[in-house]
Amino acid sequence: MPSEPSPRIALIHALEESVLPARTAFAAHWPQAWCFDLLDTSLAVDLGAAGGLDAAMMERFERLADYATGFPGKGGRTQAILFTCSAFGPAIDAVKTRLSVPVLRPNEAAFEEALELGSSFAILVTFGPSREPLAAELHAMAAARGRRITVKTILVDGALAALQAGDASTHDRFAAGACHGLDGVDALILGQFSLARAADAIRDITAVPVLTTPDCAVRALRARLGGR
Repeated sequence: MPSEPSPRIALIHALEESVLPARTAFAAHWPQAWCFDLLDTSLAVDLGAAGGLDAAMMERFERLADYATGFPGKGGRTQAILFTCSAFGPAIDAVKTRLSVPVLRPNEAAFEEALELGSSFAILVTFGPSREPLAAELHAMAAARGRRITVKTILVDGALAALQAGDASTHDRFAAGACHGLDGVDALILGQFSLARAADAIRDITAVPVLTTPDCAVRALRARLGGR
């Protein structure tokens, strides 16, 4: 019998630093999936300059999603989209309403796993514009479940710049250093795909459960598509 074709998954990125963590998570949790990448680094730059999402930015996300799902290729047509850019939740939600295939926000699955662990959380970010939207997203997901939670956000200044300059060890050191003394929370969520590489360094200095967004997202997407 012919083998079942691999599921075709689109990965849409706003930061180059998100590509490798996404690929690493798929290799670890769903190697059978066939993934392809769409990268637009101007999205993060333009969001930072504008200070928030506008109509033009929303339209750009719709076009990226249409491109990702609009043609057949290896494994057939695209069966799901995983966005890896954590600061664009409303734009991704707008895409969800337009498409019939599963569309996953980068933090969605990690937040779902966190809500199973308790009601007090910390979110670590290195990209400033992600900070408030992620806290709001987690509060909204909790409210939809009839839950009240507390959320602490931690911005690691200088870590993303170090990673973008090729200094991964400094990035990881800064990220871990920001978590020293962290207690009183039920889970720490590394709020960006690019932070996943620092997970081991962070786990070395805290007993708080640490959730990485790419690992959670890939596990959730595989379950949603039937684990093929």
